[in-house]
Amino acid sequence: MSIDRLDVTAFGAKGDGQTDDTAAFRTALAEAGNSTGTVYVPDGTFLVGELQMPPHTGIVGNATWGYRSGGGSILKLNNPAAACLINITGAVGATVNGLTLHGSGLGTGIHGIYMGPKDDKKEEDTPRIERCHISNFTGDGVRFDPVWCFSMRGCEVIFNKGNGLYVRGWDAFILDNWFSGNGGAGYMADAANASITMTGNRIEWNHNGGIRILGGSHYNITGNYIDRSGGPGISLRPNGDSPSMCFTVTGNVIYRSGKPEWVTEPLDSCHARLEGCHGLVFTGNSMCVGQDDGGGVNSPEYGLVLRGLLNSIIRDNALHIGALTELVHDLGEHRDGVIIADNVGNLYTDRDKAIWASDQR
Repeated sequence: MSIDRLDVTAFGAKGDGQTDDTAAFRTALAEAGNSTGTVYVPDGTFLVGELQMPPHTGIVGNATWGYRSGGGSILKLNNPAAACLINITGAVGATVNGLTLHGSGLGTGIHGIYMGPKDDKKEEDTPRIERCHISNFTGDGVRFDPVWCFSMRGCEVIFNKGNGLYVRGWDAFILDNWFSGNGGAGYMADAANASITMTGNRIEWNHNGGIRILGGSHYNITGNYIDRSGGPGISLRPNGDSPSMCFTVTGNVIYRSGKPEWVTEPLDSCHARLEGCHGLVFTGNSMCVGQDDGGGVNSPEYGLVLRGLLNSIIRDNALHIGALTELVHDLGEHRDGVIIADNVGNLYTDRDKAIWASDQR
């Protein structure tokens, strides 16, 4: 057995979907902590309670999961009193890679992966979450509260009751993930959050919206596909007196936003809700009306909802069949240095209804 890669079955884990393997995982992780090593999880279904990772350790499995189902190395929660399945609080440099994490719908507010406050605030956290399938938790799929420096790549976070990913923190890369069918937003940040790049993600069918940010700053949101959100595809708004500041939002496709059954306030029936933003560039995005797969009610009512911008550019966006009621719903209250221009498109009409029905779109 390699000292830097510890097979959890060597510590007594069965992975038969019946045995409680919590003790074996905790022993393996403790040993990994002694050697700054990695726990290897082979194929199987391992029933576990909450697992605390030590600093500078990894837990790695075989990422053979599918869109709706787990596969390969499956960790399934068996404790309804747990706070989370994998706890990386204080685990500087932790890596979680190639696992299926299943919450079993147990308890209330239980997260898949969780990082909370740590005693030493001087060192960057730098967790890496990669190639994981995270589903069926009653809290958030992944919750960083807070975090300093992290990356999340190639994961699917699906069917959780909370948000797909919740962030209070700074300095991150969120790349090439699915955030699908979560009860909250696909991505949510409503406290201190800054210096984050979000690229190449598919964010779809999330009940409370696609990307929701309150009072964040210094974001690149580029090249994402945001579909059938139960609210705005992208919402950038203040957090109290703190504006959302210095955002570049470009090259995104935003489709079928504002699913009517899930919208909780009228102005959320839009592709992008941009209020109280300072230093925002929102350009080169494409937006379109749509309905559920197989039919139903089209949405959203509005393409863009704007209010209270400062030193911001909203231009050169395409809203082809972009809204039902108004392409740009401008509520005013803007300050200096605001350009709103050349956002071209057309409203949904009966002609478009015929095109939709013929499936020629």
